[in-house]
Amino acid sequence: MTVAAGLLPEFVQEMATTRKLLERVPGEKGTWKPHPKSFALGHLAQLVARMPGWMMPMLRETELNLVTSPGYSIETTPALLAEFDRNVRAARDALRAAKDADFAVPWSLKHGDRVLFTMPRGAVVRTHINHLVHHRGQLSVYLRLLDVPVPSMYGPTADEGW
Repeated sequence: MTVAAGLLPEFVQEMATTRKLLERVPGEKGTWKPHPKSFALGHLAQLVARMPGWMMPMLRETELNLVTSPGYSIETTPALLAEFDRNVRAARDALRAAKDADFAVPWSLKHGDRVLFTMPRGAVVRTHINHLVHHRGQLSVYLRLLDVPVPSMYGPTADEGW
């Protein structure tokens, strides 16, 4: 089995779960924060919607420079879902096209001239999926605090059974 073939089922499952959570984001609460130091709900939801798209430069280029990243805005839930769906399709295609040798290539995250880290691309992709799941977890807490029913992710929640 190829590296990509091993990652694809997990990616597909995690993205389906992530989409269920994004569907429940109350767009009218986009500026809400659970704490003054926290991201606004709309920004966190936008981050989660964008993150699958970051896999394309991870798999096709050797670096990503955060200086070129767009800022955050407050979008409607349908707009977030459309962006998420586009990003998931593109990431899935990039993952399917990746060869085993591609996963050994060094990849760097930069901020301007500063290299934040360099790791083999395979480790970056694996870490990225975990990073996305982490932010999805944050989003589930935001929804709970807003009394929005939290969908089942890995098992039942207080709002939704199996």
